[in-house]
Amino acid sequence: MATEPAAEYAFDTAGFETLAEREGTTAIGPYRLALRRLRRNKVALGFGALFIVLVATALAAPLWANHVAHTDPYTNHLTSTIKVDGKTKDVVAPNGIPIGPQYFKAGGKYFLGADSNGRDVMVRLLYAGRNSLLIGVSAALITLILSVVVGLTAGYAGGRTDTVISRFMDLIWAYPVVLLGVALGTALSLGGLKIGPIEIAGDSKLIVILIIGFVYIPYIARPLRGQVLSIREKEFVDAARAQGAGPLRIMFTEILPNLSSTIIVFFPLAVANAIILEAGLSFLGAGVRPPETSWGEMISEGVQKIVTAPHLTIVPGLMLVLTVLALNVFGEGVRDALDPRAKIRMGR
Repeated sequence: MATEPAAEYAFDTAGFETLAEREGTTAIGPYRLALRRLRRNKVALGFGALFIVLVATALAAPLWANHVAHTDPYTNHLTSTIKVDGKTKDVVAPNGIPIGPQYFKAGGKYFLGADSNGRDVMVRLLYAGRNSLLIGVSAALITLILSVVVGLTAGYAGGRTDTVISRFMDLIWAYPVVLLGVALGTALSLGGLKIGPIEIAGDSKLIVILIIGFVYIPYIARPLRGQVLSIREKEFVDAARAQGAGPLRIMFTEILPNLSSTIIVFFPLAVANAIILEAGLSFLGAGVRPPETSWGEMISEGVQKIVTAPHLTIVPGLMLVLTVLALNVFGEGVRDALDPRAKIRMGR
């Protein structure tokens, strides 16, 4: 006698049943099914590959600096000259205008030109990418970890605990992330951050990471809390309670696994938002501080010479746009693959 496919009932609420029947699959897991759907999304995969290329390019910064440009991102070359097609050119002209992109005319030196201090833009661009990506990924991880803890605690505990946590989240939510980030960045840059024996200097990148990781907590914790409120009423949670499982065990072994798909979806979107906010803070002087550099800091410097040297702004701006676009499109693809019916969005 014929039996019905096991997948027809296992993933009904997540919207997998129809696709499983359409694909003729039997007893297939949700993540394998999501992977199949993601493989069909060529646009999302293409932008995911673009992001990997951008990351690999940024990681190769020391190779380009040491073996092609023969300089670092910090050394000024205001009085230096280079030879291009047998002619000697000033890196920074007497009128203060830096040399434009030379590509491979000078053996790779000043491939994308120089800035107002004679520093190689290509070298600075690659090192800026390393900092922007490091800050973005680190801040996103902090946001996700804290959001999971906050969302689980508020959603499962309920009552006064939920009320207190929710009101604190509303307080953070009330401030636009840029304004809150600028306020915290300006305040902490003056005296740094000291928590017991731990002391962080005001110009440390860790300050920026902590600020960005903190201000985005409500944007992820609130949706997670809503899901926990629904999951805690399920039969398997009641069964765990009946077996004597404590709150921590239920939260982290029963409820948390059911949030994994949402967390996976949020991660690339959180990284994209963190990179954008870092760029905004650095542009406004509350993010990465010189001599360190980031795409936002390079744009801030380039705006002063946007007429005479537009490449100083266009190049880092283009890299920022490509990175964020790649993450957002890939993140949307992952969301659609895991649950086509989901309406997960981050930010306001």
